Amino acid sequence: MNNDFKRRLGLIDATSIVSGSMIGSGIFIVSAYMMRDVGSVGWILVLWAVTGLITLMAALSYGELAAMMPEAGGQYVYIKRAYGDKLSFLYGWTVFSVIQTGVIAAVAVAFAKYAAVFFTILDDAAFKLWGFVVSFGQLVAVGSVIILTYSNTRGVENGKFIQLLFTGAKFIALFVLIFYGIYLGLGSDTFSKNFTDVWDTTGVNGNVGETLSGFALIGVLGATIINSLFSSDAWNNVTFIAGEIKDPKRNLPRSLILGTLIVTATYLLCNIAYLCLLPAKGDSSAVDPVLQLGIMHAAQDRVGAAAAYVMFGNVGVLFMAALIMVSTFGCNNGLILSGSRLFYAMSKDGLFFKRASKLNSAGVPAVSLWVQCAWACVLCLSGKYSDLLVYSTFASLLFYILTILAVVILRKKDPDVDRPYKLKGYPFIPVLYCLITLFICIDLVIYDWKNTGIGILIVLLGLPVYYFTQKKAND
Repeated sequence: MNNDFKRRLGLIDATSIVSGSMIGSGIFIVSAYMMRDVGSVGWILVLWAVTGLITLMAALSYGELAAMMPEAGGQYVYIKRAYGDKLSFLYGWTVFSVIQTGVIAAVAVAFAKYAAVFFTILDDAAFKLWGFVVSFGQLVAVGSVIILTYSNTRGVENGKFIQLLFTGAKFIALFVLIFYGIYLGLGSDTFSKNFTDVWDTTGVNGNVGETLSGFALIGVLGATIINSLFSSDAWNNVTFIAGEIKDPKRNLPRSLILGTLIVTATYLLCNIAYLCLLPAKGDSSAVDPVLQLGIMHAAQDRVGAAAAYVMFGNVGVLFMAALIMVSTFGCNNGLILSGSRLFYAMSKDGLFFKRASKLNSAGVPAVSLWVQCAWACVLCLSGKYSDLLVYSTFASLLFYILTILAVVILRKKDPDVDRPYKLKGYPFIPVLYCLITLFICIDLVIYDWKNTGIGILIVLLGLPVYYFTQKKAND
C-alpha cells in the first residue's frame, strides 16, 4: 500500500470543495427561522452580510496557517502545533463524534427528505430497530453515504469529478433561482412592500405589536446569527485535504478566499430573491396561501420551495426538490472526502484507529473513510443527529476561536518559519474575529445555556478517551 498522498487537486478543485461543502440545504430553510427571531428585512440582510464578513475573516486567517502547514488534517494540525496533543485530540474527537459525521448524517437525511417529493414511499416506516422507527428515507440517506464513501475509496479523482459536477449543477440552478426570481419580483409590489420599513421588528414569533429594541435586539441578533453561520460552515474542510492540493502554499489560501466570497455573494443574492418574491411576514390579504405565509411562516420553513413556487407554480416545488437533492449530494461528497483526511492525520499521531493511517492502492485513506461512514450511518438511523448538531454549535465556535488565535500564538512561537501567505490586516482581523465570535458564544450561553452546556460536555467527554488512548500507547 502506498502511504503518501499525491497532489492531484488544483485551484478550481479546491475552490469547488470550499463552496460545494458550504452550500447544503441551510440557505433554503434558515431565513424563515431568522425572520421569526428578528422580524426585520434590514437586520436579516445585515446578519447574512456579517456572516459573510466573519467567514471571510476566518478564511483569511486560515490562509496563513494553511500555507504555513500544507499537511493532511488541516485545522487539527494547526491546533496541535499551537496548543499540543490534548487540545488537538479534543477537536478531532468533537469532529468525529458529532460535527463532521453529524453534518454528513443531517445532509444525507435532507437529501432523502427531498427525494420523498418524487417517491412518497420514502416517508413510510420500513422497520423498527432497537425501539427506533426507521423509515425508507433514512435507508436512502444511509445508502447515499455508503455510495459516496465507496466512490471516494476509488481515488481522489472520483471525488473530484463528483464535486465539480454537483457544485456546478447547484450553482447553475441557484443562479436561475436568483436572477429569474429578482427579475420577476421587481415587476411585483412585494419587493417595495418588504423594503418600506426595513428595520421594523414588530410581530416577532407571532407577538403582534411587540417590538425588539436595545439589548433585547442585540441578544436576539447574536443568537439567531448561528443559523446563517452554520449555513456558511464547512469552508475549512479544504484544509483537511492539504496533502492532495497542488502548490498548496498558493492554492489553499486562494481557494479559501475565493470559495467564501462566492458563497457569501450567492447567499446575499438568494435572500434578496426571496424578498422580491415573498412577503417577509406574510400577507393576510393575498389569495395564494404561499404569499399569506411569506418568509416568516413558510410551510415547513421551506423558504426556497416557496420562492420557487411563486416563480414556476407547482413545477417550482419539483425544481426546488431536485435542486436541494443535487446540493446536498454534492455537499456530502465534499464532507466525506475531506473529513476522512483529518482522521487519517490523527491516526498518524496515534490518536485514532491505527489502520486509519494507511492509504489503499488508490492513494486514499479507505479505512478512515469507512469508519467515518459507519458512525454517520448510525447517526442517520438514530434520529439524534439534529440534537447533536445543536449541541456542537458552541464547541465548534470555540475551536474556531482557538484556531484563529493560533495565528497570533505561532507568530510569536515560530517567528522564523516560512509563511508563503501572510495575513494582511494582522493582528486586527484575527482579534476582531475572536471578539465577535466570543460575543456570539456568550450570547448563546445566556439565551441557550442548556444546549451550550451539552456542547461543552461532548467536548469534555473526549478527555477520558484521550487518557485511555495515551495509557494504551504507553503500555
